[in-house]
Formats: sequence, structure tokens, C-alpha cells
Amino acid sequence: MVDPNTPTPCSHKQDGPAPVSADAPRIALAHDWVVAHRGGERVLAAIADALPANPVHLYTMFHNGTPISRRIDTCPTTVSDLNALPAALRRWLLPRYPRAVDQLSEHLAGHHDLNPIDLLVSTSSVAIKALRPPAGVPHLCYCHTPARYLWSQTEAYATPGLKGRLRAAGLRLFRKRLRRWDRDTADRVTAFLANSAYTRDLIRTVYDRDAEVLHPPVRTDFFTPDPSVPRDGSLLVVSALEPYKRVDLAIDAAARTGRALTVIGTGSHERVLRARARNRAGITFLGHASDDIVRAHMRRAHAFLMPQVEDFGITAVEAQACGTPVVALRAGGALDTVIDARTGVLADETTPESFAAALERLPNDPAAPCRENALRFSETGFRTRFLALLERHLRTR
Repeated sequence: MVDPNTPTPCSHKQDGPAPVSADAPRIALAHDWVVAHRGGERVLAAIADALPANPVHLYTMFHNGTPISRRIDTCPTTVSDLNALPAALRRWLLPRYPRAVDQLSEHLAGHHDLNPIDLLVSTSSVAIKALRPPAGVPHLCYCHTPARYLWSQTEAYATPGLKGRLRAAGLRLFRKRLRRWDRDTADRVTAFLANSAYTRDLIRTVYDRDAEVLHPPVRTDFFTPDPSVPRDGSLLVVSALEPYKRVDLAIDAAARTGRALTVIGTGSHERVLRARARNRAGITFLGHASDDIVRAHMRRAHAFLMPQVEDFGITAVEAQACGTPVVALRAGGALDTVIDARTGVLADETTPESFAAALERLPNDPAAPCRENALRFSETGFRTRFLALLERHLRTR
């Protein structure tokens, strides 16, 4: 267990956990891993901030001290034994995730015996949805996606090179057993929330369960247009540099159009992508960048590229909030977030040719429609809808 009173790299740990009101519902949170501050962690923070009181506990397989938000950083936290292993092994430990989740379930049961909880809320894209709630406690799961490794994008992890071959071999070896476990543990969830219609359909296919769509919150008060900043004609990608994100396609499409491309993000695929772009002019890798830098690039880019099948795609909505049109694949969460021929263009094929052609069809004067569309996904709207769902599930307990 992570002692919340011991200082850690989390920026708010030194304050200690805030008290929970005696008459407020006691709600525990669960998240696959807290190792970076990306879209999933922003949703976790938004859920924690929307609760009527501070969450009483956080359960996660891995935690490296990354600060997320005050309510998350000061929350008593229990991690699995896998957290003691080298961080580089995290994605290679997939076969051990079921045991890690069962271990967290045992901790949850023990904590509940001492201080009962009223509700468990998990945010899951890999395995934490399988956390077993105590008897009589509803489990509300905000599902970003059923595990991509196992269901929707297995082939995307079989990349060239030794690492890709080893990853593919491991998935072939364990996938059948892990799929069975993932499907069998879906009954530990009382109700699923999906981040998009695409994810809702995957939940139906994989788990044979219905889900209510609740789009994730987007910081539309931070990501705003700046009319004083001129567009520079460049293209932009903001993404984890992982194989399934298809940044390679964005690099090839930019080379075809002759436009400059800025890539913001880091990940296991970065070396391969840099090698691909080495002899192509105008392609810049910035690595990790602050929110201010990301916003500055979004405000002046000609278009934002999202070439992957994304479950939702928060960065694409952030770009639209800055008045920037999006070129995305006609699939996944883009069908919820991009209005074809109005706030961007939906490409029909995962090819550089298709994306290059889509860039030629961008709408004229898209800034106002993009901003208007992005406001549908505001943090205020998310909070209102989430609290209504929370009240419903607490009332039926």
C-alpha cells in the first residue's frame, strides 16, 4: 500500500488526504495504472473532482508517483505487487495482470470490512474492470476500451523488429486464456459507461453488455482559439508514440503533401518513427511538451492529424477547441467528434494517399464550427452528466 502521508513525486502528497464528510457516500476508485498524465488520467481526475466528497481509496496495478490532481494525489492508494518490478517490464507483464487484479480485490475486501464503501468506480482500458467489488457494492466502470491487446488492435502490436516479434509471440501464446478471463470477469461490473459509441459497440461485442455513452471531458476553457496567431500551414500530431497510434501514416502523408509536420509525444515506438522521418524535410519531433506548448501549436496548425482508430480522441477535440480542423480515419471515436466537411475530413482508408487527399478537402473557414463542436464535450457538461449517473446508481444500491 502506498502511504499517503509519505511524500512522493506527486505534487500534492505533502498535504495529506483531505477528510471525507461523514454523511457523504464513500466511493473508491480504480485505474489500470498511474504512470503518465494522458487522456485516461484526465478522466480519472475529472471523476474524482466530480465526486461529492474525496474518494476514500484508489486501487491500481502500477503507480510511479506521477501527479494527476489533488484529489487523486492525496488519496490513500494500494498498488499490486507488480509495481515493485522494473517499470520497463509493465507492458510485458500482461499474463500476470489477472493475479494483480485479484490481489487488489483482496485488499479492497479487507479495507471494506474495516470501513465499508458505498460505490466502486473504475476507469479501465486494460484489466482493472475485473476488480471484484464487495458484496452489495455497485461497480460502475468507465470503459475507455476493452483491452486493445486482446480484442480490437492485436495486429498493431506485431511491429517489425525483435521487440515486435516477441510481443506478437507473447500475445499469440496468452491471448486465448486472457480473453476468456476478460470476458468472464465482466459480470463484476454492475454498469458500464462507454467513452464513445464505438466503445459501446465493442463492449456489446466483447462482453455482451449494454453501456451508456458518456463522452470524456475536454478542457475547452483552456484550449481556445487565438485570432492574433496566424496559421503557418503546418500539420500536427499529438499522441503517445505507440504502434497502434499510426504516426507512421501521418509522417508519410505529410511527406506526400510537402507540408511541415510537428509530432508531440513520446513512447516505445519513438526510435522507429524518428528513423522513418530521418530523410524527410520538415518533420520535427518535440517529445513531451507542456500544455501551453501543445495549445500554441494547435492554434497555428493548418490541420490536426488523427490517423489511428481512436476510442474517443481527446486531442482531436482539443484541436477543434482551438479552431483547428481534424483529418481522421472514418472509424472509432472520430465518428462522434469530427463532423465531416465541417470541422474536418474523415479519410476512408489507412493509407498516406487517403490522408493526403483528405487534406486537400478541408473546409473553408472551419474555426467557428470547430469551436462550436468542441463545446459539446466541455468539462462542465461531463460533470453534470456524471453526477446524474452517480446519483442514479447510489439510489439503487
